[in-house]
Amino acid sequence: MPKVIILGGGIAGMSAAHELAERGFQVEVYEMKHLPGGKARSIPVPGTGINGRKDLPGEHGFRFFPKFYKHIPDTLKRIPYKNNKNGVYDNLVEGTRLGLARYGMDPVELCTEFPFSLSDIRTMIISIFDNNLGLTEHDVEQYVSKLWQVMTSCDERRFLDFQRIGWWNFIQADKQSEAYRKVFTGLTRILVAAKSREANAYTIGAVCGQIMVDMITPGSADRLLNGPTNEVWLEPWLRHLVNMGVEYHMQTKALSIECIDGVIQGVWIELDGQPVRVTGDYYIAAVPVEVMAGLLNEDLCNADPLLGRLPELAESVDWMNGIQFFLNEDAPIIHGHMIYMDTPWALTSVSQKQFWPNSNLSDYGDGLVQGVLSVDISDWSTEGVIYGKKAMDCSPEQIKEEVWEQLKRSLNRDGEIVLRDEQVHSWFLDDDIHYPNPEGACSNMEPLLVNKIHTWDLRPNAYTQIPNFFLAADYVRTNTDLATMEGANEAARRAVNCILEASGSKEDPCKVWEMYEQTMLALWRKHDRERFQQGLPWNGALA
Repeated sequence: MPKVIILGGGIAGMSAAHELAERGFQVEVYEMKHLPGGKARSIPVPGTGINGRKDLPGEHGFRFFPKFYKHIPDTLKRIPYKNNKNGVYDNLVEGTRLGLARYGMDPVELCTEFPFSLSDIRTMIISIFDNNLGLTEHDVEQYVSKLWQVMTSCDERRFLDFQRIGWWNFIQADKQSEAYRKVFTGLTRILVAAKSREANAYTIGAVCGQIMVDMITPGSADRLLNGPTNEVWLEPWLRHLVNMGVEYHMQTKALSIECIDGVIQGVWIELDGQPVRVTGDYYIAAVPVEVMAGLLNEDLCNADPLLGRLPELAESVDWMNGIQFFLNEDAPIIHGHMIYMDTPWALTSVSQKQFWPNSNLSDYGDGLVQGVLSVDISDWSTEGVIYGKKAMDCSPEQIKEEVWEQLKRSLNRDGEIVLRDEQVHSWFLDDDIHYPNPEGACSNMEPLLVNKIHTWDLRPNAYTQIPNFFLAADYVRTNTDLATMEGANEAARRAVNCILEASGSKEDPCKVWEMYEQTMLALWRKHDRERFQQGLPWNGALA
């Protein structure tokens, strides 16, 4: 069988290796980190495990598996895990609440699972925001009408019109109330680390609309893993890949890609400090866009000029990284994710212990940790509340102090104290935040691609004009259209399907699903397609 070299062992690289190995291909994966999984991995806190205990389980942030994901759940079901009937998929547990916390006010709790069928989508979506958020009836109706417009527009209008306008302008935020701007642009910033003035309306509208639909249909819209990510997903996955014959090489850095006469001849890898040339029949680059942009050379760009646009796409990245607070007393907060609406650093959190029933935290660290509060920081370029500095300009200690203070201001109110300073046993900042100059600003080794206006045209497909070279990463054009592990998995499937065709394989292709295609809205989209083809604007009607 043909041999495939995969550069990058994150979710995209592991997904591609899985699909190829199941179809009998020889596969070699080269990953720069010492752990698999890329941005999805757990990050054990070095040196914290004593007396035979494991290191404390830090996370890149936290894992979130929305109900609309299709590709990742399919893969999870094919990863064996103990006696689970559906493999790792059975390690997903439901969060039943979504919280919106504000300074000095009671949090708003939204139920993320409803045991009823959908009757009237517009009325139900409006009811989600019929809470004490300071929103007027006009605010809610305006937002819902914009979601409705994205959800009922045809694909042609979505890609040719909505990809070219920012979410802020699309929902007419300038003309609405302060509460409207805070809630409906704040959710965008927090959920996908995207600034609403920069992110395109199609991506944000499609994802937000899908999440709203998931919240009003049977089953929970929010799912999490029932233990540390490495233990209940990535390590079992790696074992399964190796058992299928995949050669998985850690701590290896891609140095260059050798392209001669329009064909990849090999790649140079740094292995044990030495450059090594590895060769195969086909090659998949499953590295982030900024890494791939750094691997480009004249021969690659001559063979496929579209690759030359990747450096421009690589500028469309932002930061979304995590900090963990290990607590000597658990603080459940809410049974799901909490969004902190008033925090300048756009924080979200999840209290992990309530979802980790089989993980005894006494088996980690010094045995005294009783809770893990995982926090994502989605805005690194706004001044904080203590030091008046951007997160990227703060020291690790200052980041810790700022985040903890913003959490306390959001949760402690009217004499009710949810978080206390003495609860903090220790903390850990994502190790992708580097401080090359101890006195200066930090850098981020793993930023996140943001779907900005006009960037769809910059994003490549999984195939290239080089016949044995393919792309599998979250920046590739996918139905998911969002830099997530779902998008990475879908991109990997597309790359594998290209290799199946190029090699003449008779194996079945990987399944690729449509996304954001609510069947109950098919008639609206069909009608809008007819209007679009006639040069008419959207009107949201059926006739």
